[in-house]
Amino acid sequence: MNARILSRGAVAVAVSAALSVGYVAGTRHADPQIISSAQAAALMPAEAAAKTGIPDFSGLVETFGPAVVNISAKHVVKQTAAHRSMQQLPVDPDDPFYQFFKRFYGQFPGQGGDNGGGGQDDVPSASLGSGFIISSDGYILTNAHVVDGANVVTVKLTDKREFRAKVVGTDKQSDVAVLKISASSLPTVKIGDPNQSKVGQWVVAIGSPYGFDNTVTSGIISAKGRSLPNENYTPFIQTDVPVNPGNSGGPLFNLQGQVIGINSMIYSQTGGFQGLSFAIPIDEAMRVKDELVKTGHVSRGRLGVAVQGVNQTLADSFGLQKPVGALVSSVDPGGPAAKAGLQAGDVILAVNGAAVNDSTDLPAQIASMKPGSKATLDVWRDKAKKEVSVTLGSLSDTKVADNGAQSSEQGKLGVAVRPLTPQERSGTSLTHGLIVQSSSGPAASAGIQPGDVILAVNGRPVTSVQQLRDVIAKAGNSVALLIQRDNAQIFVPVDLG
Repeated sequence: MNARILSRGAVAVAVSAALSVGYVAGTRHADPQIISSAQAAALMPAEAAAKTGIPDFSGLVETFGPAVVNISAKHVVKQTAAHRSMQQLPVDPDDPFYQFFKRFYGQFPGQGGDNGGGGQDDVPSASLGSGFIISSDGYILTNAHVVDGANVVTVKLTDKREFRAKVVGTDKQSDVAVLKISASSLPTVKIGDPNQSKVGQWVVAIGSPYGFDNTVTSGIISAKGRSLPNENYTPFIQTDVPVNPGNSGGPLFNLQGQVIGINSMIYSQTGGFQGLSFAIPIDEAMRVKDELVKTGHVSRGRLGVAVQGVNQTLADSFGLQKPVGALVSSVDPGGPAAKAGLQAGDVILAVNGAAVNDSTDLPAQIASMKPGSKATLDVWRDKAKKEVSVTLGSLSDTKVADNGAQSSEQGKLGVAVRPLTPQERSGTSLTHGLIVQSSSGPAASAGIQPGDVILAVNGRPVTSVQQLRDVIAKAGNSVALLIQRDNAQIFVPVDLG
């Protein structure tokens, strides 16, 4: 992580005599209850706000701050220094989905080092993050991307003790990871119910932005149930709490001192906080935790449809009274939906009686169910409602179709690529490679980005889309991609699952 210069500035906070006797138009108001600062600090913020009108987070921080930990994840990757810099590949800066969400890595694995030559060396790198203790015997929740691919994970407590952590399990779909340290009688957080939280309520984040341990920031809930591009299975809590690289994996508290979310993403065009942060609801994270501890993996249901939102025009055309539901735009041949008789043009209004108010609701509802379970769908078809019973498949069964000879998506890897053009080759030192046009699934989780050039897989150079497809099809559970990014070549390990 690049060093940053910190400028000092005095911040004056003027507090009016809000706790003293007040007068309006000559009328004396009832005296509010006066409490000391020490008494306020002993309260949870909600209690302090009720007595003083201003939330005081010091009691929350004193009580639960010790349960928030700093996480250091060390990686060792292969890196080859490029002999010549590669020109920036063309991107559309106006595309709202281009680098839309920045994960909170301290740096991308393999960056930040140069062996000064053309050979390969083991290059260590590290990412910093946060986490919180959920059981006194050492179970810790954090983000999957904080520890993804790490060789060594170290947990540091607020009392300066450090522990080597075992990664019990990670779930990239939800971005939740469970760690375990060998300790007892540890401080823990309290788990709350995010469904009881409301937009506009105060929330508090504790974490280690840029490595500054136990940093406290606050804000309000900006929105709930937020669905994000390429993050279809988590209804995020959106806040305006300032979070930055290193906060990832830390807890989001409500005014009662209960954890309601795990800070996971920010919207940023600079890499730093810009007013939009997103947290994984803690009930979803705890469900994932239970499965990871019990089985080591998470099972999710799959319906096998592509859906889109319903606007007023579409609602009118389908005879719906208002624009609700998820409009089925395509059905996977042979998938669970196809077997149940779902058709393109159906509007799914509810799943097992739970309303589908928007198309973004459906993926999370289906994914929360077990593969093989039956679901009853309320479907709008031919201007009438009907019920459709479907047996869900497994999300891992998803297959991605070929998009053509010159641009293909690899379902197992999760990238859409095309060969370099003669112009692109002439502007660089490259003689071959495939440009990544979009990234999802395992590739995106490993950090592969649009604009990267895939040069080799497991040391074998790739020169065509078909060759990449063949290599990935024969690969095991993981592959090592040699990619060119900017002026460096790095090996990136990808877990194919």
